[in-house]
Amino acid sequence: AGLLGPPGQVLGAMAPQWEEDALMTPGELEGLKLLATGKVRDIYDVDAESLLIVSSDRISAFDVIMLNGVAGKGKILTQLTTFWLAHLEGLGIIRHHLITADVDAMPAPIQAHSNLLRGRSMLVKKLKMLPVEAVVRGYIAGSGWDDYMRTGMICGHTLPKGMELSQKLPHPLFTPSTKADLGEHDENITASEAAAVIGADLAKLVEDKSIALYKAIAEYSAPRGILLADTKMEFGLDPSGEMILGDECFTPDCSRYWPSDGYATGREQDSFDKQFVRNYLTSIAFDKKTPLRLPDDVARKTIDKYVQIFRILTGKEPEL
Repeated sequence: AGLLGPPGQVLGAMAPQWEEDALMTPGELEGLKLLATGKVRDIYDVDAESLLIVSSDRISAFDVIMLNGVAGKGKILTQLTTFWLAHLEGLGIIRHHLITADVDAMPAPIQAHSNLLRGRSMLVKKLKMLPVEAVVRGYIAGSGWDDYMRTGMICGHTLPKGMELSQKLPHPLFTPSTKADLGEHDENITASEAAAVIGADLAKLVEDKSIALYKAIAEYSAPRGILLADTKMEFGLDPSGEMILGDECFTPDCSRYWPSDGYATGREQDSFDKQFVRNYLTSIAFDKKTPLRLPDDVARKTIDKYVQIFRILTGKEPEL
């Protein structure tokens, strides 16, 4: 299928673009200035103090955006992020950037596009985003496992010998990465390398806050039968210099969620996240460079997993 807008009319390049039922890009929205397009989210300037973040249904793996999307995925990412931010408000670990996710409470230029934006948009405070991503790992998997097999370490942390794939780490590890430009790959770095980029005091604050956040989400998830293997967070500075939690957080796009039932070391785990797509791509020897179209059954099983983890964590149904 081509990029079509409901009800099947082919639209111009800057209009909302659809791949069947998946929103690939919101395009240009009258009254709002498109500032940036990432792998999944599009960011619009609203006023001097706020931005609009819109989560599309694009899906990326290995930092490559696929040719088709996963219908409803952007709404789950947004709604799970807002669920977690509300949960974190009561814990006092850190403030966050969300002003509102209710389109009807947003400025008039946004409300004008409410049918397109409802359920997948956040009005947020403008921040100066830090140029490192905060990754916390509680279990050894993914690129962390690759690093360990090669060096016996993860991002400069020396680990015990003889660890197995998916094994729980002795304690959660802060393993930052670079924030790559679109189309480039994030690179794992050490905490000291992160300090060289953003300064030692700020790097220590990022480490302390990200580990505290990881522990809070893992603690919430465990009684619900879910292991948080690892997660990625982004932080920024507000005009006063206070560090704030930004971007999406603790979604299946930026976290590995494993069911505790059936968990065993020495193998890959079943997961409620993007690992399902990565495993498919690995099975077809994907070159990690060339965008391709995911088969319909892979896209369908992906959204099923996202809906399932949303239900388990929130106790509710997503508004799709």
